[in-house]
Amino acid sequence: MAEKTVSAESGTLATLRNLWPYMYPADRPDLRWRVTWATLLLVIAKLVLVAGPYFFKWATDALAGTGRYEPPLPAVLSGAIALVIAYNVLRLMQLGFNQLRDSLFARVGQHAVRQLAYRTFVHMHELSLRFHLERRTGGLSRIIERGTKGIETIVRFIMLNTAPTVLEFALTAGIFAYNYGWRYVAVVALTVAVYVWFTVKASDWRIAIRRDMNDSDTDANTKAIDSLLNFETVKYFGNEAMEAERFDRSMARYEIAATRIWTSLGWLNFGQGAIFGLGTTIVMCMSAWEVMQGSQTVGDFVFINAMLIQLSVPLNFIGFIYREIRQGLTDIEQMFDLLDIKQEVVDKPDAKPLRVDAGRVEFRDVHFAYDPDRPILKGISFEVPAGKTVAIVGPSGAGKSTISRLLFRFYDVQSGAVLVDGQDVRDVTQDSLRAAIGMVPQDTVLFNDTIAYNIRYGRPDASEKDVRRAAELAQIGTFIEGLPEGYNSMVGERGLKLSGGEKQRVAIARTILKAPPILILDEATSALDSHTEQEIQAALDLVSRDRTTIVIAHRLSTVISADEIIVLKDGRIAERGTHADLLAQRGLYASMWDRQREATEAEERLRVAREADELGVVVRRRPIEVT
Repeated sequence: MAEKTVSAESGTLATLRNLWPYMYPADRPDLRWRVTWATLLLVIAKLVLVAGPYFFKWATDALAGTGRYEPPLPAVLSGAIALVIAYNVLRLMQLGFNQLRDSLFARVGQHAVRQLAYRTFVHMHELSLRFHLERRTGGLSRIIERGTKGIETIVRFIMLNTAPTVLEFALTAGIFAYNYGWRYVAVVALTVAVYVWFTVKASDWRIAIRRDMNDSDTDANTKAIDSLLNFETVKYFGNEAMEAERFDRSMARYEIAATRIWTSLGWLNFGQGAIFGLGTTIVMCMSAWEVMQGSQTVGDFVFINAMLIQLSVPLNFIGFIYREIRQGLTDIEQMFDLLDIKQEVVDKPDAKPLRVDAGRVEFRDVHFAYDPDRPILKGISFEVPAGKTVAIVGPSGAGKSTISRLLFRFYDVQSGAVLVDGQDVRDVTQDSLRAAIGMVPQDTVLFNDTIAYNIRYGRPDASEKDVRRAAELAQIGTFIEGLPEGYNSMVGERGLKLSGGEKQRVAIARTILKAPPILILDEATSALDSHTEQEIQAALDLVSRDRTTIVIAHRLSTVISADEIIVLKDGRIAERGTHADLLAQRGLYASMWDRQREATEAEERLRVAREADELGVVVRRRPIEVT
């Protein structure tokens, strides 16, 4: 248990150290100036705050007719009315200083939120594909959302509330010691110590409950987003009730944890009130006794009560601050854990931009495995000459798509090398490498924006004329112009408002706009029907003309014209050659070709038979003409 506590404390300190550069940024002297002035105003506000009860005391003594405690003030403030006015003016000044302090600090807090959110967003894009394939998008977005909300809370409370509370307690203790002796200080100090101890213990208990609530909230949000992203699949199988039940189970756990949070808050507030109420009762009884003995005035009694009431506010705030800071730390703990994840693929310190002369691609004895116990590529070697097309085919799981991921350098090979124009992709910058490669994937996912935005994604600075030209070359321009809003038409979440063929044409258009010297077609037509496939294939042939092209294919009919076809099996090259050469070898490729051809012919016979049946139905239903 002790080790766990030490670990939690060290984690908290580490998080605070991580936050400090955002709270007091070295590269922003203007924000440092704001922090300095905010701190100065904070101190002034506290001095004004503790001065206020003196005027309350003096006004009380003036009203009670006690002369020996008259304040050493100008004559204009000697009357009870003037003292009451001065007391309230000080309260107004203290409020003004606090608001000015908050206004000065507002930009500091928002800057910290923005910088940390931006850093997290950038870091997410820098992490490897492996990380994103293993993470759940809904949970990840929830972690970032809660973390960014927690940043401002922590920054504001640490800078503007923790130090002032300590300062106010020190001033109060000093005033009590000077005016009334150590007994009052001892009671107040003991009350504060017990109050803080109880607050910390109860808050730590509540933090554990909040962790459970956050986990349930993250799980529910993940299930909701996952279900909505797969809306069509849910409908296909009629599993709305099952999805709702899964979501409700997570929300049920959230309900239990949230109920415990509010119940525990009630006990915490009651305990705090009881502790401070007991301490206040003791001090007030001590003062009342001395008033009856004549050693204090009624003004002293009022003064002590006013000081204790003022002290109760920051003490209550100490509990709130501690809870909010701990809860905020809990919320951003996972965000900092994300920031601590190291990039799997990084540029070397001396990495240079890729120089593309011709666009020749070479895989040289490449070995690769996602999992050390399950190798994917086992010594792959091949070359794609500049301007030529090489197709890679093979059974599922043979490692076809892995080749494109290695060329993009989403992963680094375990041994061997991937080269572009003789340059190892590990020796060049990732940005320059990916700028030289275009991709048309099997499953084109579009951004929930306009068609123009999605096409221009290939080259963000492209003109409207360039976008339209790319759309025409991709054979989708006429379709877009026929839409009510044309290029400003929204495509919907993941492009769901467009058909599979239309999405593929948009992907082709943005690749045309990017105009890369190297092109990867990753099963770009495998999810389309035969008619659409032929249309898309014509557009792909146009895009790949005079470009170094790697075609990863499932349908062998799309690679007949490739300069070379490489057949993968179990992570090795089983066969290679032209379409005619491979058919003549009567090996794996020829076997795959025969199976696909038989399936295509069977599909065609079924289509013809269906059309014939439909035609027969029409003939039979035609009314007989009587002449």
